[in-house]
Amino acid sequence: MTLPEQLKAPELTLSFEVFPPKTDTSLENVRAATEKIAGLKPSFISVTYGAGGAGSRFTLEIAESLRETTGVEILVHVTSVGSNPDTLRTFLTKMRQHGLRNVMALRGDLPADRKEPEAYPHAADLIRAIRAEGSFCIGAACYPEVHPESRNQAEDIRSLREKQESGADFLTTQMFFDNNLLYNFLYKLREAGVTLPVVPGIMPITSANQVKRALELSGCFMPRRFISLVDKFGSDAAAMTQAGIAYATDQIIDLYANGIRHVHVYTMNKPEVAAAIRNNLKELLGKRF
Repeated sequence: MTLPEQLKAPELTLSFEVFPPKTDTSLENVRAATEKIAGLKPSFISVTYGAGGAGSRFTLEIAESLRETTGVEILVHVTSVGSNPDTLRTFLTKMRQHGLRNVMALRGDLPADRKEPEAYPHAADLIRAIRAEGSFCIGAACYPEVHPESRNQAEDIRSLREKQESGADFLTTQMFFDNNLLYNFLYKLREAGVTLPVVPGIMPITSANQVKRALELSGCFMPRRFISLVDKFGSDAAAMTQAGIAYATDQIIDLYANGIRHVHVYTMNKPEVAAAIRNNLKELLGKRF
């Protein structure tokens, strides 16, 4: 089933995100991990791009390999940072050659000097350029909480309306740890006329160090019960892994129970974490999983 078909279907879905290696030396290890994750038969797998466009070559290599060896539907990330009309056209041409038709269009991480991308200053500009290149299914990012660079949520939502008008087909959220934030966000989106499907992104926190990283990335709110979990089990690696998987599973079950059909899990290239969550949900998801 193609990604556009999945987004329209009534069935519950579970998808995973993986990331490419930074160097050639780690390529085989990353390839092995991502193939194990693909072997879990998720609805689709997204492959990230790399800061500053650094991972673009490996992104396509991993995406093409997964598509050809596993047949899983693939969502390929591309960023404004590191892109210009020539590199974008080449990238999309290579995608088409390998049967890859789903793109996640992001601005990407700004360089240290905070210089905006010249060709595509905003994700909406990149979305328009991709839409002009042909019939791709285009995803875009959203934040249930205010984007770190936005003044307020109203500004965020105006940006999402622009992404919708530029040709985005769906939205995937940044990580969050309190589902009520998502439900409130969805209400505000619909009130503002943003009608795109929204796929929540869930990050299983399996080590105390990940908490600091999550805060650095998005400044997301940490509920008291989640902080208590980290305080209690953070010093025990095995216990923290089990607790983090349980917390993420609980989030996903609550989302499904409240009408959310599609959930995307940020696996951090950990097949064992992806497998544990998939197994926790197998009866909910049905025989296909």
